[in-house]
Amino acid sequence: MNNRLIITNGRTMLPSGIETGRDVVCRGGRIEALPAAGRIVPEPGDRVIDAAGNYVAPGFIDMHVHGGGGHDFMDGTVEAFLGIAETHARYGTTAMVPTTLTGTEEELLNTFAVFREARERNRRGAQLLGLHLEGPYFSARQCGAQDPRYLQSPKPEVYERWLEASPDIIRWSAAPELEGATELGRELARRGILASVAHTDALCEEVEAAFEAGYTHMTHLYSAMSTVSRRNAYRYAGALEAAYLLDGMTVEIIADGVHLPRPLLQFVCKFKGADRTALCTDAMRAAGMPDGEYLLGSLANGQRVIVEDGVAKLPDRSAFAGSVATADRLVRTMIELAGVPLSDAVRMMTATPARILRIDDRKGAIREGCDADLVIFDQTIRIKTTISLGHVIYDIDGE
Repeated sequence: MNNRLIITNGRTMLPSGIETGRDVVCRGGRIEALPAAGRIVPEPGDRVIDAAGNYVAPGFIDMHVHGGGGHDFMDGTVEAFLGIAETHARYGTTAMVPTTLTGTEEELLNTFAVFREARERNRRGAQLLGLHLEGPYFSARQCGAQDPRYLQSPKPEVYERWLEASPDIIRWSAAPELEGATELGRELARRGILASVAHTDALCEEVEAAFEAGYTHMTHLYSAMSTVSRRNAYRYAGALEAAYLLDGMTVEIIADGVHLPRPLLQFVCKFKGADRTALCTDAMRAAGMPDGEYLLGSLANGQRVIVEDGVAKLPDRSAFAGSVATADRLVRTMIELAGVPLSDAVRMMTATPARILRIDDRKGAIREGCDADLVIFDQTIRIKTTISLGHVIYDIDGE
């Protein structure tokens, strides 16, 4: 059977603007039609969802996430992958990019295998789009909560082995100033993999050169990133300044209201704009969980962190250690704290990450022919219903 899902009586967020009186008709995992309300007569077997005047938006896309619901992708189990996907579905995420941490090669290779099995078995969680390798090619001075024991510089014999081991890698974050990083960027670009600047102590000029080599995105802007410094009395611009100078460079921000205060959120929006700024959770295993002590990374080799004040911190509280944010919180923060219009805040969680990940031909918008990834929420961004490929994977009423 190929029954339809019909969403009616909502404020539908289309690329052209928010429209009332526009139904969304889904069939076979795709958006089939966007007729005026009442133009479609339900047939036997159709499921009709009354949005009750709430917003109907494209499903949220989280392009950088490590965990949630008590699980981390580095746990290396199918159950962890599925638990994370199901946790974030409750908060409006319909698609995500599972992200690794710097660790052992054995852990990494196991994650590759587990990802494949989890993607096949995933029925009730956010879609697993592909893998994001965050590290191990980072600056020791900017490693943040990444385990310094496993840091290294890019060597073709290593990263090519990993690339051959997994066809599911769609993004890789690295410090471009490291020896061998330029060649890595060119190889990633050749393979169509998003190369991203991260955990870097680079000068602006080094990032500009990396951009030409294929590094077109900046991982969690401001976090673990060089800025203006003085060397022998002379001032030098850093990676942060390069992000603003390079018009073609896209960025992502952890808009949980903690990693970046209001002025910086507004600064990013003013100078990069909603079309070049994606929101990401960078969530660790405590997302959707109460405050307390947790492990960042795998259960076997993870680092102890403390979750308090809405964020994860290193035990000495000297730095943040990932976030506990969910996608709805990011959108809400941009509206309530940064003063961003609803349409722009949603775009940064939908259309913009879709375009950065090069999947905007099928995701990130409510448009005929696009995947039926949808989320229904109220004016406070409280999630009512999450729909992935035409299937309801979360409903606040448990239907």
